Order: sequence, then C-alpha cells, then structure tokens
Amino acid sequence: MGAVHPPGPPSPRGTPAFQIVSPERVPATLFARRKFWAERFGIAPVLPMSRAEMDALGWECCDVILVSGDAFVDHPSFGAALIGRLLEARGFRVGIIAQPDWRRPDAFTALGRPSVMFGVTAGNMDSMVNRYTSDKRLRSDDAYSPGGVGGLRPDRAVVVYSQRVRQAFPDVPLVIGGIEASLRRIAHYDYWSNTVRRSVLVDAGADLLVYGNAERAIVEIAHRLGDGEAPSTIRDVRGTAFVGAPPGAWEEIDSTSLATSLDHPVAPGSAAESSFAEVAGPSPYLDPTTASGAGCSTPAGPIAEPSPPVLVPAGALLRTRRRSSGSSGAPGGPLPSRERTVIRMPDFDSVARDPRLYAHASRILHLESNPGNARALVQRHAGLDVWLNPPPLPLSSAEMDAVYELPYTRRPHPVYGEAKIPAYEMIRFSITIMRGCFGGCSFCSITEHEGRIIQNRSEGSVLREIAAVRDRAPGFTGVISDLGGPTANMYRLACKDPQIEAACRRPSCVYPGICPNLDTDHTSLIGLYRKARAVPGVKKVLIASGLRYDLASTSPEYVRELATHHVGGYLKIAPEHTEEGPLSKMLKPGIGTFERFRELFDRYSREAGKQQYLIPYFIAAHPGTRDEDMLHLAGWLKKNGFRADQVQAFLPSPMATATAMYHTGLNPLRPLRFEQTVEVPRSSRTRALHKSFLRYHDPANWPTLRAALRRMGRADLIGNAPHQLVPLHQPAVARSENHPHTFRTQHTR
Repeated sequence: MGAVHPPGPPSPRGTPAFQIVSPERVPATLFARRKFWAERFGIAPVLPMSRAEMDALGWECCDVILVSGDAFVDHPSFGAALIGRLLEARGFRVGIIAQPDWRRPDAFTALGRPSVMFGVTAGNMDSMVNRYTSDKRLRSDDAYSPGGVGGLRPDRAVVVYSQRVRQAFPDVPLVIGGIEASLRRIAHYDYWSNTVRRSVLVDAGADLLVYGNAERAIVEIAHRLGDGEAPSTIRDVRGTAFVGAPPGAWEEIDSTSLATSLDHPVAPGSAAESSFAEVAGPSPYLDPTTASGAGCSTPAGPIAEPSPPVLVPAGALLRTRRRSSGSSGAPGGPLPSRERTVIRMPDFDSVARDPRLYAHASRILHLESNPGNARALVQRHAGLDVWLNPPPLPLSSAEMDAVYELPYTRRPHPVYGEAKIPAYEMIRFSITIMRGCFGGCSFCSITEHEGRIIQNRSEGSVLREIAAVRDRAPGFTGVISDLGGPTANMYRLACKDPQIEAACRRPSCVYPGICPNLDTDHTSLIGLYRKARAVPGVKKVLIASGLRYDLASTSPEYVRELATHHVGGYLKIAPEHTEEGPLSKMLKPGIGTFERFRELFDRYSREAGKQQYLIPYFIAAHPGTRDEDMLHLAGWLKKNGFRADQVQAFLPSPMATATAMYHTGLNPLRPLRFEQTVEVPRSSRTRALHKSFLRYHDPANWPTLRAALRRMGRADLIGNAPHQLVPLHQPAVARSENHPHTFRTQHTR
C-alpha cells in the first residue's frame, strides 16, 4: 500500500481519509529496485494457500512460496504475512504453505513449482521453544495453530521443512529465515539434546540463510534470483549466511588472537575517542609452550597470565595469524578495511569439544553484532565454511511505515473458518510502533534477532493503523490492546551521537547503568499516547508490551501518563530477580530501580483515583543463581505481598549469552578468564527447588522448602511468624489462594 499522506475528503466516520501513494515515492532503498514483471497481476485480496485460489487470481504459478510453521494470519505481527505482502508489493506472486504435514511430500507440492524461490521459516517462535517447556516437557497446545492444537509442526521445523522442499524441488533456490534460523546460524548449544549442533544452514541444505530483520535481504535476494542470478553468486547481502566464501581478497583474522573487552564508556560528545578495544598480548586461548600457537581447531592448553592490556583504537586489528586471499598480507603492512576483513571463529569440532572455545565464539559473535562496525564471520563445519555477512542495516521510519501499511487483511486466512488462533486473538487489536531493544538482557532473543538499534514508525503511520483497526478489525470494541513492540518505552530513544552509536560494542545501553550517551527523553512517546487516545472511536489504549522501568523512572511525566491512562488494573514488569549474582549475569538493574519505579507508579495511580497493581516477573534457575539467592528473593516476595501463580525456569534458547553460560559455566560478558566460573543450576532437583521458592505460598511446595531451609542452616525461617517463610506443619487440606497480589507469570524465555 505504501506511504499514506493526508489530507483527503472526510470519511463517513468523521475522520480524514488518506491518499495512497506508491512505495517508490518513499525515499528509501528498500523500494529502490524496479518491480518484478509479475506486478501486472495486482494485489491479491488474500495470499493464496491452494491451487484453486491461484487459479482464481489467474496465476499459472507462484514466484515465491513461503513455508511456515504457523497458521497463516495476514497481519504484520506474523512474519510470513509481513514478508509475503512486502514481496507482493515488489511485484512477486506469493503463495503460502502453512503448517504442512511434513510426513507427506505432496504437502510441499500443493502450489506447484515457484519460478523464483522457496522461503522456509519455523514461524514466529523457535519450534523447540514452542513445543517444549523449560523442563523439557511436551506442551499440549500451540498458540500459533488453529484451535490452539499442538503437534502441527515438527521439531526443528526449519531443517525438516527444508529437507522436504529439497526432495520435492531440488533445483529451486531455497532461503531459510525467521527466528529459528536466525538464532541457529552458527554452531550452537541445543538444550533439548544437550549437545552443540551445527549451523542450521548446513543441516537444512539451504542456499542462503537470512537472519535478523529480513526485509532488506529478502527483497534483494528475490529480485536478483528473479533476474536469473544463481543463488551461489549472491554473496554480498548483509544479514545473510551461506556456505562458501565471497569472491575477492579478504583479510582473515583468527578470533583467538583477539581478546577484546566491552567498549569503555565514552564521555558525551567525544566522538573522536568514541571506542577502544582492549587487546591482550599473548592469546589466552593458546598454549604458551608451543611456538606457533594452537589455533582455532586445537584445544587450548594451560592458560598463561595475560600481559597488561594495550589500548588501540576501535577497528584496529591484531596482525597475529593474518591471512589474505589474493593479497600479500605482509605483517606490518597497512591494515585492511573493515569491509574486507573476516574473523575466523573456532570451528564446529572445537566449540563442540572445548567449552572455553564455545564461550569465546559466543563472545565474538555478540561483539560483532553492531551493524555500524561488525565484521564478517566465518566458521568451519566439517570441511565447509559457514560465512556470516555483517548484520542488516536498520529500516528508516519511511521504510517501516511502508512495510506496516501494506494491504494486510488483518485476519486469519479463510481456510480456518471459525477456528480461533490464540496468538491472533492476543494481538489483533495491537499496534507495533517500533522494533529492536538496546536492553541486551543475556537470556533474551530480541536483541540478538532484531538488533539493539531502535527502528521507529512515524506518528502519522501509527495513527492511521489505529484508524484501520477501528474501521476494519472484526470485533473491535474501542480498546487498543497494546501500543508497543519488543519494549514498550524505547520509541525514538537512541544514542545522542550517531558516530558513537556506530562504534559502540557494549551489549547493553542500560547496564550496569544507563549510558550517558543515551537519550532517554520520553516526550515523543507521551505525545503519541495522547494522540492515539484522541482518535475518534477509540475508548482506551492499553500498554501491554514489556516496560523498561529503569528508563521509565527517568521520566516521571511518562509514568504519570502511563498510570493515569494506559493501565487496565495490572501492569506487567520484569525485575527478574533481587540479587546481584543472577542480575549481573542477566544484565538487569538492581531491585532498587524497581522500587523507585513502583513508588512513582503507585503515587500517580492514587492521584488518578485508581487501584492498580504491578505484576513483577521473576525467573528461576538462571545462570549465576544460588539457592541462597532464591531464598532472598522469596523473602522479598513475602515481605512485599507478592504471590506468583505460575512461574518459569530459565530456558537456554539457542545463541543467547546466558545459554553459553549454562553450557560452559563461563561468562562471555567479560574478557574470558577461565578461573571465573558461573554458578549454573542444571539439575532438575535444583531447578524445581528454585521454582518452589518463587511459589513459597503454595502448600504443595512446603515440604521441599522445609528440607531445603534445614539443609541451608535456615530452619529459623520455618514457622508461623510473619518473618518466617513456610509454616512448621502441613495443612490437611490445601487452602485456596485468594490474594490481591496473586499473579500469573507464565512467559517464555
């Protein structure tokens, strides 16, 4: 649908109509290419899922077929719909194969052979996270399936779907993407098999893997394939991974010769000195007794005491083990440009065998994640090089607007009839206003997938979508269920200096404290909230996305606006823990920050004459958590009158930094000194105990807690006094729990 601009004649509802203009009018590279020739077929009212629908549209074939593990919902919150409508806007005929029966090869031939490519995704969630709990129990439901029925997608869906597509059409280009492919793009620890698995690209046998926000990459790839280019020659697209190497001369750096730390904090306005890398002399990964060093593929020997660090400007590279393809690469010569440099990470066999090298590879991957300064990465897999180009560049506001204002029907495909799709029911009246998160929580996949640079829609675009929901969404009663994104209150927040932002390597802009270079002004978001409430026909706008309370506390006016107008009685918030041990591994602020926010929230709720409650989320068994930490958290919960209904233990999702801690017992957030280990609650018994501490009030947990308290030497906390955690005696009949602060905390990590 493209960019939308007022004014126009008034609509019947008394609000302005809007003029539609072509995306080519938007000054953005996402829409720079000439449309594919099939644009003559126009816009499909519904993207087809059957041969009959294709016939009705007059298509002899699809140009692109998207295979997804989710039911197909034509809404921008669903990846297949967003990519499908975007490719359609670029002139391609797009068909959808949603939740195919992977046991039947003919399910993948239902739409015939596409003329350009197949795209495969597991859906909006990793298929293993979707299918299993953090305790590896099988889930009985699936929020992304009709009727919420579980079992309609296979485990490791990207691999299974890709193999079926290859069987059916071995010569059709195959591109994989979505969060499952994105988070499995290198060798990664797999919690469910308790092994390190190869890059999903190798197992799937795909031509290309698209990671992160896929719009730029998928449009470029589709156009080039549509122009007849072979997939084996598409090697220069950011945000992609492939097997092999791009042409030309590349300067290769052995990652184990780099001992880079987090960037040093930078004084505001000091762009010239914006970033430094800490480089140790002898590599801590190599055996100091060998002359040439162990290299990437040999287990590291004894760890020598490192030399004092040497500070060099960001972007400078060690010349240790430099290799050049097609150039002399003589030591002491000029350093290569970042664009022609690749960092060779430890190979698959090495990271699978040596936890130290796995932790190192995780650290390098995360340090090379800023699109402003990231270098290409390469990792060997049994004779094959998996090459990762730097991350995609963020979308501009004009591009975001155009993508979110494409002609989505905003409802499930008609093939599902009256069946309810729980994920759709949850988001059908919600509006995405931004992407990305600079919080950098070590257990979370948002920053790893969407990046830490916030991508914003314009105010006008958001308001137009609210009007579209009001006018077209079935069942709308006047309540917008959410106005947010990965984080509720990062809209238009960014680094004060673009040069500093492009050079920074910090994993978080808000830990251990809010960076002085971060603009935390909530004025734009407050203004958007006020205008959203003023849209005719809108009775209330709720905020349901995760709120960064540390950022919100910097703006009392924002907290006042939120508490007065945008909370429906309860507000979810995620302090995650109270103790420094686990919080420092999560990259989350101390509980005092939560207390400051709660004080503001309670004050402004009272001033508004409202009785409103915070629902704090906590996580059990995270790396860095001791039994004593959970005991202190339980004491804090009791003191503050919080009772969790359902709780979640840490789930080690692929590629997360906290997952590297879980697997290796090391902390990749800091320069690796292997004697600094991380406490990891791995056993099922310990994980169950930590969850029991969160539900200290449940009589079913009291026997476990009594035994634990006695073992910890804290039997003084057993009894009926107010300061004690659990009663001395077990009740004959379990009591019902009617308590104003009992809350549900079922959320996936």
